[in-house]
Amino acid sequence: MAYAARDDRPADKAARYAEVEAEILAVLDGEPNRTARMATVASMLADAFPAFFWTGFYVVDPDKADELVVGPYQGTLGCLRIAFGRGVCGTAARDRSTQIVDDVHAFPGHIACDSRSASEIVVPVFDASGALIAVFDVDATETSAFDAVDARALEGLMARVFG
Repeated sequence: MAYAARDDRPADKAARYAEVEAEILAVLDGEPNRTARMATVASMLADAFPAFFWTGFYVVDPDKADELVVGPYQGTLGCLRIAFGRGVCGTAARDRSTQIVDDVHAFPGHIACDSRSASEIVVPVFDASGALIAVFDVDATETSAFDAVDARALEGLMARVFG
């Protein structure tokens, strides 16, 4: 079942997320490596939701606690480094809260890694101790592609995979 951002009802989108989450958790069962887990999540979500134009992680740099460095992703070239507080990803990292941006071109300080990106959701990723380890970033080529259904599903998935 493919998902097109605007054509499905929220219940359909939530059901698709639940289905994909079960698939991801089954694939990751017993895999302890964080990079492998991130790569799998990015790949499987990008494949499951065609509206997802860029799907991936920015990881907290262990040498610079206030900077993100690109991690596993699917899509066009991503920004290599993002300071906390800069752009949507840096804001999510600094505030440790999910950011939903309907129109990235109207977001103050948006970092345009690819001009085709129109909307974005960024979810902070925490480990079992509650430390921020990354942010999960999804871009779409259409505006208003993300909503509370996406936020709840992605926050829950990140907690189950990395928490």
